[in-house]
Amino acid sequence: MQVSIFNDVVGPVMRGSSSSHCAAALRIGRLGRDLMHGDITRVLVEFDRQGSLPTTHESQGSDMGLCGGLMGWEAADARLPNSVEALGEAGIAFDTAVVDTGDPHPNTYRITLESAHARHTLVAISTGGGMMEVINIDGFAVSIGGDYFETLLFVDDHADQVALHVRTAMATDDVLVHEVTDGHLVQVRAQAFVEPGVETELRTLVPTLDIYRLGPVLPVRSRFGIEVPFSTAAELVAHAGDTERPLWQWAVDYEMARGGLTGAEVLSKMVDIVRLLRVSIEQGIAGTTFDDRILGHQSGKFKQQLEADRLLDTGALGRTVLYVTALMEVKSSMGVIVAAPTAGACAALPGACIAFAEEMGKSEEDMARAMLAAGAIGLFIASQWTFAAEVGGCQAEGGSAAAMAAAALVTLADGTMPQALTAASLALQSMLGLICDPVAGRVEVPCLGKNVIAASNASSCANMALAGFDQVIPFDEVVDAARRVSDRMPREHRCTSLGGLATTPTALALQADLATRKACGGGCGC
Repeated sequence: MQVSIFNDVVGPVMRGSSSSHCAAALRIGRLGRDLMHGDITRVLVEFDRQGSLPTTHESQGSDMGLCGGLMGWEAADARLPNSVEALGEAGIAFDTAVVDTGDPHPNTYRITLESAHARHTLVAISTGGGMMEVINIDGFAVSIGGDYFETLLFVDDHADQVALHVRTAMATDDVLVHEVTDGHLVQVRAQAFVEPGVETELRTLVPTLDIYRLGPVLPVRSRFGIEVPFSTAAELVAHAGDTERPLWQWAVDYEMARGGLTGAEVLSKMVDIVRLLRVSIEQGIAGTTFDDRILGHQSGKFKQQLEADRLLDTGALGRTVLYVTALMEVKSSMGVIVAAPTAGACAALPGACIAFAEEMGKSEEDMARAMLAAGAIGLFIASQWTFAAEVGGCQAEGGSAAAMAAAALVTLADGTMPQALTAASLALQSMLGLICDPVAGRVEVPCLGKNVIAASNASSCANMALAGFDQVIPFDEVVDAARRVSDRMPREHRCTSLGGLATTPTALALQADLATRKACGGGCGC
């Protein structure tokens, strides 16, 4: 699946503390619901003991996301914080277990779905930033990313004839045949489901045909034969040649090719995201509340001190810190945010971009163009590596956000495409090795500070690039270096809450206190 800026980089629009946990799990749940035709009585979710989820699936919202998806909800649904209870009220039993399966990916979900009439198994992975992939259904190795209408045809035999009939009837080559010992699965990826008339013809050929329809869960869908102009920074530089178009225009070209959109549609979608983010910033500054959190409302106090001239004069960076912290507080209160590129790193890019744009008197369209330039940097990262802290540590989240924000700020200052790439390289270089160690499993400490650091880093690197500083290491090579660093990073430092600040005495005490408060529902006054 080709990376999309709106699928993989700036999105999804969501609620929850972690896009890897909440949004990805919700999308997995949606596909599981479709697999069961919406008829579910029991769900068992199993996590590999050596993965990231045994210690974080509850505190970071995997259970919440899965249950919301199984209910058929969207990632920004206001009911999401109560999805586990809602699933139970719908008569669906939900259980989790830790197993020893040796799954290679740390974010692996093994799900068994049952009803009075059916039982299905599904294995899926969360790949970062809300993206996911279903890799197995009922023993069949598949690859389903939620970007197509997927029709699954289970047959005992005649699979090749079924596949040929579908290819001919639907004029598509995106038909795959999977085989296990006692059966076949014909997988049809298309812009629409296999039509009822074609299904009737297939049942004439195979009366025992079982058919399932899994709807798309991503905002930008795929289609057969997509060709994008570039996937790496080096490819963009070669493609651009001597032209002096800014980075945001290349991002528009890319998304037009990837999503089949017009240039106006691409810009309009990003303007909508900017407007949503500005509303969330206002909500954060006004004040947020949520029981299951470590930090309370702090951004409002920062605003008061900033306006009273009681803080150091850091220019636009003061407004940036205000906006970044406000967005992080909205995230922690289950408000609506945009994973840019993840929920854990949702504030650095938009906080810096919107704050500096306002200081410069820029319009919302200017902000959107800057966010698109950031999206281009993000697609280079997603095409070659990951945004998942469970795989790459916080260098994959905060580091990526810093690189993206640096390019956005250069774009706001009317910098060139090479300057934007330089700023992104400088920003990511300085964040290699950053670990992910969320205290008490909540994406608050030290995540809030890391978002502020990422935004501050971005502003400095943007100015350095605009002043002509030498990046030395090209951006793609920095991404590859980050990937190699992550390969050597221990599991304890990759979003498991088993290392770093998460294992300090104060953090462990906080974790115990939060567990006690949650167990008693706050009724004991603790």
